Amino acid sequence: MSPLKKKKLNIIRKKLDKLDNSLINIIKKRTLLVNDVIKLKEYKKEIVDKKRISKILKNIRKKSIKRNIDPKITKRIWINMIYAYIEFERKNFKKK
Repeated sequence: MSPLKKKKLNIIRKKLDKLDNSLINIIKKRTLLVNDVIKLKEYKKEIVDKKRISKILKNIRKKSIKRNIDPKITKRIWINMIYAYIEFERKNFKKK
């Protein structure tokens, strides 16, 4: 790789790192909201809401297409996030 390309790559990577920091802050906010959700649920069986998951994924697909983002990428990200939070809810659920 030429020195110029390497310099450009480093600039792009710094921008990616800054964006990753923003994502971490958003994930923290999302986690706090999920904690609020856990407090409202009475039974462990309420953790997985397949209709809601389906609705979320359909909306993400529409928004991705509208913004010219490959919907396969966003679908994979959201599925992983949804199931990570399902596990988080199961681990932190303290009721019946």
